[in-house]
Amino acid sequence: MWVVIPVKDFDAAKQRLSGLLDADERRALATAMLEDVAAAAAGARGCDAVALATRDATAIDLATAHGFAVIEDRDNAGHSAALTGAVAELHRRGVDAMATLPGDIPLVTAPEIEALLAAHDHLGGMTIAPSGDKRGSNGVVLTPPDAVPLRFGPDSFLPHLDAARARGIEPRIVERPGFALDIDTGDDLRRLAASGGDTRSHAFLRRSGVAARLAAPLVGAVA
Repeated sequence: MWVVIPVKDFDAAKQRLSGLLDADERRALATAMLEDVAAAAAGARGCDAVALATRDATAIDLATAHGFAVIEDRDNAGHSAALTGAVAELHRRGVDAMATLPGDIPLVTAPEIEALLAAHDHLGGMTIAPSGDKRGSNGVVLTPPDAVPLRFGPDSFLPHLDAARARGIEPRIVERPGFALDIDTGDDLRRLAASGGDTRSHAFLRRSGVAARLAAPLVGAVA
């Protein structure tokens, strides 16, 4: 069982947060979130290896420092394309099961990832953890890695269920709080900051002053 985390170029990370964070802050946040997710995956029982699908130099350095594998994503064409290449590489290596997580769910924990893996039918099938709004897919486990075609986006959860059923697979659904919050918008970032915690992402928000900025009342707001 390999856990694969697609990582696009950090220079283009989290553009939807550009109204709240400058480019350096967005890169630092993306790095901290990736470290949180990868560390949780590495600490989960049932995970045999963690791989980053990326071409970004910072992500590759992080993988090297932590002993993670790197699957080259030459085109940086997005989450789904990166996983298509990763699935081909896992087949080449003889890996028969894959879990994939996004790099922007910093509240996920090793026990939650263990629960996702434990719920999976390792003889064949799909297990999926939805986002809190039941629109996104924030954790997917597949045996074999190409059991169901993956197409990620803001509304991928129900299409993934349909894709599995079209192949005769009844997907298993696992809901845990750590999978619920992915950081795409300002409201997501405020929820993360308000949640407290000792993750690398929380530490960045406090150290950088971003948490204080997010907590400050809006100028001109009516009391």
